[in-house]
Amino acid sequence: MALPATIDVSLNFSSGATFGIPFTLGDPVNGILGTNILSESTTPALVVNLTNRTRRISIRRGRNVARDIYEAGTCVVRIYDPNSDFNPQNPSSPYFGELEPLRKLRISASVNGSSYYLFSGYTTSYVYSYDQAENMAYVDISATDAFRLFNLASVVTVTGQAAGQDTGTRVNKILDTVSFPTQMRSVDTGNSLTIADPATLRTSLQAMQNAEFSEQGALFVSPEGNIIFKNRSTVISSAGDAPTLFNQTGGIPYKNLKFAFDDKLIINSATMTRSGGVAQTAIDADSIATYFPHSISVPDLIINTDAEASNIAKIYVATRSTTTIRIDEMTLDLFDPNVPTATILDFDYFDNVLITNIQPDGSTITKNLQIQGIAHDITASSWNTVLTTLEPIVDGLILSSAYYGIIGEDILSY
Repeated sequence: MALPATIDVSLNFSSGATFGIPFTLGDPVNGILGTNILSESTTPALVVNLTNRTRRISIRRGRNVARDIYEAGTCVVRIYDPNSDFNPQNPSSPYFGELEPLRKLRISASVNGSSYYLFSGYTTSYVYSYDQAENMAYVDISATDAFRLFNLASVVTVTGQAAGQDTGTRVNKILDTVSFPTQMRSVDTGNSLTIADPATLRTSLQAMQNAEFSEQGALFVSPEGNIIFKNRSTVISSAGDAPTLFNQTGGIPYKNLKFAFDDKLIINSATMTRSGGVAQTAIDADSIATYFPHSISVPDLIINTDAEASNIAKIYVATRSTTTIRIDEMTLDLFDPNVPTATILDFDYFDNVLITNIQPDGSTITKNLQIQGIAHDITASSWNTVLTTLEPIVDGLILSSAYYGIIGEDILSY
């Protein structure tokens, strides 16, 4: 049985430890003039297509719910390797001398003439295995997206930083400092302003995540490998977009819903402190009386006033002070003809889904949620996509929204 989409797996050995995937003639995704990066190297690109040798793909991207932050996306590709091409000590290998960590791995899928990235990242290991009983050899190529490299690249002085910059500008300045390509960024202008950079030693990822939290926005790596920074207004307004319907009686079918109803995500007391400022605390007394205290404290934020720190504390508590039944994830079988493959492959964070589940007694659970994690597990005979779903990570009143436009119930953002 053919896969519901045509997979393309490529590994780029050519351009060393640099960001970005260069323009490659004939590549369905990286061969787009005006979009992909023209290589500065005079050496022809050594981009190896591994599609026909791929036996399994596992991709994980998403928000860590417990830590309330986006984590690095990861991928493992199992390659059939009967000739030991991925043995770095094999002089007969066509890749001899090229097998190094942190080479660029890209996975895409094509449906009806349209291509979709599933993952773009940098290799971290090549694990060779030999199954004597089956007389087969495999290599598991593991890769991680650009977040891992940002976590390795420390910064002290941020090039071009200045007091009064908005958070998006500060993110751009940090990216400039670590030489991340401008054409691989989509950075909103921030709604909040920053102090001068404190010039302390930290990773570039920590520096950008400080700006992200100070904004109450979102910072993540897209499947294309681009850095995405969404400001607070964009994050809030995204919850008002029309959802895709999932149900058992006419919408897109699903399986393996994971329900939860607990206090794990409750925050009813938050203390936020800007760098050099006075701690600002917000509490929800009703929530504390109902659920006991659930507290958080975040120091050294780069916002420029104590009033802004107070606003962060208030909106953080207002978003998280109550709990409700959750649908943490659902699984989609892309071999099911009723699951629209292109629709699923086009999903990314902040896309809305309306999930209706009919219980055994005929009652229903309906949740309007946002996608905050995507995983693909692909073999020759199966393709399961797991969507992690959450309530909006920042609440705000959205006019004309049936779910988030109720005056007196939905909160006013700052």
